[in-house]
Amino acid sequence: MKKLLIAALIILTGCDAANTNQSTMKGDLIPLVDPNNDWYQSASQQIQQQRLVAKTIQNKEGAAKNIILFIGDGMSLTTVTASRILEGQQRGLLGEENNLSFDNFPFSGLSKTYAVDAQVADSANTMTAIMSGVKTNKGIVGINESVVRGECTTQAGNEVISALDLAELAGLSTGIVTTTRVTHATPAATYAKSADRGWEGDSDMPLQALNEGCVDIAAQLVEYKANLNSRYKGANTDGIEVVMGGGRRHFLPKSATINQNSTEGRRTDGRDLIAEWKAQYPDGLYMHSRSDFDSADFTKATTVFGLFNKTHMRFDANRQSKRVKEPSLSQMTEKALQVLSKNPKGFFLMVEAGRIDHAHHVGNAFNALSDTIELSKAVEVALKQTDPEDTLIIVTADHSHVFTMAGYPKRGNPIMGKVVSLGDTKPQLADDNLPYTTLGYTNGIGHRHLGSETDADKGYKEQGAPGRANLNQVDTTQSGFFQESLVPLESETHSGEDVPIYASGPGAHLISGSNEQTLIFHAMNHAAGLLSKAKKALED
Repeated sequence: MKKLLIAALIILTGCDAANTNQSTMKGDLIPLVDPNNDWYQSASQQIQQQRLVAKTIQNKEGAAKNIILFIGDGMSLTTVTASRILEGQQRGLLGEENNLSFDNFPFSGLSKTYAVDAQVADSANTMTAIMSGVKTNKGIVGINESVVRGECTTQAGNEVISALDLAELAGLSTGIVTTTRVTHATPAATYAKSADRGWEGDSDMPLQALNEGCVDIAAQLVEYKANLNSRYKGANTDGIEVVMGGGRRHFLPKSATINQNSTEGRRTDGRDLIAEWKAQYPDGLYMHSRSDFDSADFTKATTVFGLFNKTHMRFDANRQSKRVKEPSLSQMTEKALQVLSKNPKGFFLMVEAGRIDHAHHVGNAFNALSDTIELSKAVEVALKQTDPEDTLIIVTADHSHVFTMAGYPKRGNPIMGKVVSLGDTKPQLADDNLPYTTLGYTNGIGHRHLGSETDADKGYKEQGAPGRANLNQVDTTQSGFFQESLVPLESETHSGEDVPIYASGPGAHLISGSNEQTLIFHAMNHAAGLLSKAKKALED
């Protein structure tokens, strides 16, 4: 048998030599690779770049002077892929070859998002894990799993310390930028300790919790400096330097004499928390509107508080199309960095594209993708305004959504469109003889069509049609198209699969593989030496 194999090999080799002996004898060898193949060359160049980056990575604890944590709330892997394609197609490309800014980061990994008590999580427990390194129960922020949601008496003694807390104690400047209410679950987990994420203002809390001494999240934000200094012996922090987002209603009393609109404020305790913030920071910059933002001198400002909407800020596409007078996420990020960069010790900044999540919940992919593209622009701003040698930038999501890309659309097919397969010019038909879209949801309100409407929240006012819809005469690429859903629910839900993590800068190499979500905190802590610096500051 062995002799037969050798003989066959000789014959095959001889045949091959006979077929190629003319070119071989002339020295015109067949190249091992095609040097003109763009796919091959672009990947080869990327490998070379990554090898160079690997040589410059700093592993020493505390190598990062600054940390910027970007959160795409609900930004699943499908959301990233579809956003990448949409941005490319908006730029006139086929789309699939495009990259978002953070796609080019040298390191990436995956994050497990489950809660201690739930397979599918929410923003409260996931952001607590990211910020503190401690997993906790669904629906609570800044406290560990010993707490029962909604029970105030279980909270005391179970608070966890966040990366923002440590940065403050270490003498770094700190900032929070979000497109949601600044009291919403994701930003709240950076500074607040609450047995219920829903306790954003005192009017949201049960009387029993108030009587038992629990404090609403908005009040905790304004009282943050005093709370932190009282919690740790020797602490002498100066408070959060930058807060920008929405949510004025939780900071103002329900009083016509204080509000231009008597319905804007919701506080029932009579407190005007904005006035209290101004009293704490007499030289601080408070902003109520886009005109305030545009006229502000951020080069001189050292403390900034911007509340640009009574509730959540607008979807980015809605902000642009309706000329809404609110700053964009990238604009707020730029100004926040101008303020925070003044501290020679460094800074910690959390930036959240929070309305990605809200667009998914209402079943509108267009706004979810548009807000993801705006997040990519904010990351690009951060890259331009910082030094990769001293700034760790992490981009991740808190959880996923039941959002899918399906069918077999051909290359360059409009990502918001109906599936058109390779070789076809008309949409592919399903077994029910109806076309279907590339993007869809497993559950939710169902199909609605509002034409060119860019405010996805209006979708809640329309009757949904769960299941299949006749889309033959419907332009699914319009901003007001709400995708079909399989399971009828009043709102689309989160999902439980892993979400991506992207990292660049000192300590970025720690982001690799599949990880517990808590690893993100420990990567930031190691990179900036937060715990060590905080301990030293308290001792000094």
